[in-house]
Amino acid sequence: MSIAQQLAPHLPYLRRYARALTGSQSSGDAYVVSVLEALLEDSSVFDRGLSSRVALYKVFDRIWGSVPVNQQSNDATTRSDPTRRIEALTPRSRCAFLLLAMELFDEQETSQILGVEIGDVRCLIDDAGREIADQIATNVLIIEDEPLIAMDLEGIMEQLGHRVVGIARTHSEALELARDQDIGLILADIQLADGSSGLEAVNDLLRSVRAPVIFITAFPERLLTGERAEPTYLITKPFQPSLVSALASQALFFDEKARSGAPL
Repeated sequence: MSIAQQLAPHLPYLRRYARALTGSQSSGDAYVVSVLEALLEDSSVFDRGLSSRVALYKVFDRIWGSVPVNQQSNDATTRSDPTRRIEALTPRSRCAFLLLAMELFDEQETSQILGVEIGDVRCLIDDAGREIADQIATNVLIIEDEPLIAMDLEGIMEQLGHRVVGIARTHSEALELARDQDIGLILADIQLADGSSGLEAVNDLLRSVRAPVIFITAFPERLLTGERAEPTYLITKPFQPSLVSALASQALFFDEKARSGAPL
């Protein structure tokens, strides 16, 4: 199969990534054209040892990173408009965040694209999470009956700059803790201490709370049945803290865009 045939299915997604990264449709599309021109001129830049999608994004990253201005933070984008907030992230954090949160690459693939170690990817995601929290810091409710896991989640959220308003171990505790609180994010297990359902607790909360939800569970198959609406954000235990950070930032960032009516 030719390189062109391998790349064709991935080009719409690369354009999406390029537009989000640059903050401009015209600029993003111009970078994608540059990628294709580079491949036509020298196909050896395409790493055939990687999957075709990873190799394509790796070429893009090489070209985007070769422009000095792309390695500088854009102070002009720190205004409150959520469509511009992603541009306010430091450049490599912005790349790592978008690759994991929007393009759904895993940590290994992201490290291959960016040419860094997995540990560095995790550091970049932590940086992105803190930078996003600086813009969209919020109140977090944790629904989790395992104390150590609850403490880990609390620490991750606080490290990002969010405020944990409480940790609920049961359905009733969750409803009580959320009362009179402005909840901006919910982290929830689906099996709680008294045998109650975290899913039911979340459904009850969402009748009065407008917040994205991340389910964190050892039983993902209970939610991924295909028989009803499935959660957008789902993490399987045991989890990597960097994944929790990335998904929390993703949930808050894109929820803010949805509230504003801005195009995703």
